[in-house]
Amino acid sequence: MKIAVVGAGAIGGYLGAKLSLAGEDVMFIARNKNLAAINANGFKLILEDGSEQHAANVRAVQAMADAGPQDAVLLTLKAHQVKDVLPDLRALFGPETVVVTMINGLPWWYFHKLAGPYEGRQLESVDPGGVIASHIEPARVIGSVVYPAAELIAPGVVKVIEGNRFTLGEPDGSRSARIEALSQAMMKAGFKSPVSKDIRGEIWVKLWGNLSFNPISALTHATLEDICRFPASRELAASMMREAQTVAEKLGVEFKISLDKRIAGAEAVGAHKTSMLQDVEAGRALELEALVGSVVELGRITDTPTPTINAIYAAAMLLGKTLGDSKGKLAVQPV
Repeated sequence: MKIAVVGAGAIGGYLGAKLSLAGEDVMFIARNKNLAAINANGFKLILEDGSEQHAANVRAVQAMADAGPQDAVLLTLKAHQVKDVLPDLRALFGPETVVVTMINGLPWWYFHKLAGPYEGRQLESVDPGGVIASHIEPARVIGSVVYPAAELIAPGVVKVIEGNRFTLGEPDGSRSARIEALSQAMMKAGFKSPVSKDIRGEIWVKLWGNLSFNPISALTHATLEDICRFPASRELAASMMREAQTVAEKLGVEFKISLDKRIAGAEAVGAHKTSMLQDVEAGRALELEALVGSVVELGRITDTPTPTINAIYAAAMLLGKTLGDSKGKLAVQPV
């Protein structure tokens, strides 16, 4: 299977390296030092147990036209970066190419083939003006939920913190031939890759934690473990999650685990910095709209109050603006 990984960061590197080691034809779309490192040395993984794997045969290009049409395109960018690869992305598309959205938060295609009164609506917070939807046909999309935690510790080097599960799902819940083929390729590479009949429900379970823990960690510089073990921040996260659950249930989502179990799962990850906290420390743009703003928008659409989410969203937006205006970064340093 010809697979292009658009976004050669932590998750993209993890996926591409393992798929290449399993025999798939993997091409990374990368830039700058990452591009040079991959082409010179391949991609190296440092696994949870400290062992290393080296995918020596992977290749990388900067121009998508140099890669050509693929069987599958794995989008492993942050949600706000997707618009930056349009329209170049279309160079990777053939008649049957699938686009797998391995992106945190609510996807731009959320209402595509969602039976009910909201079918066909657009999420302005994630896709203002429908620009992404106009470049990526909804029929190409396969949804995914990314569960692993990993860090790009050097160009072409990823350290896996924990996890190997990537759930897949068609927007209409079907078990198509194309999703079966992708799932088999993922499992051959060593990933847990079940096909879900309810990918939106899976997305919400992941989002449940992201919408609360990510902005709280960005604002407080606390790890997942710290947030969950400090009573005030644990209750703050739980309050945001309860509001989000009400929104999701109005959209027909059924949560298959309890709120307490979801928080316990985050605590079990340990002293891990969320991706949003890592972005604050590195001076990168914050992934707020897909993780938090989209839930605020859905609250308005479903006429559901989200006061706690709104407050944290406002504070995190101001933090992002402050860092962006100053072109700065922020980290806690020992005195």
